[in-house]
Amino acid sequence: MPQRQWSLQDAKNRFSAVVEAARNGVPQTVTKHGKPVAVVLSVEEYEKLTEGGAATPLLCRTPAGDAERTAAAQTCEAQAS
Repeated sequence: MPQRQWSLQDAKNRFSAVVEAARNGVPQTVTKHGKPVAVVLSVEEYEKLTEGGAATPLLCRTPAGDAERTAAAQTCEAQAS
């Protein structure tokens, strides 16, 4: 079974393996200092999540840094109107 979780350094060193596992339908979690910070998905999985704006409510609630939060808020406001 493919690995599912990688430290950031390992993910950088073995990025091809991370991407290949994601392509094969196994989402890959990347951690920094032991905490999950990112997930690598296949395009197919990403499209399922975002198809028809279905992920918009989830993405609008997702915590992010200031720049990301501002951009997400603008997107959410535009879609709500």
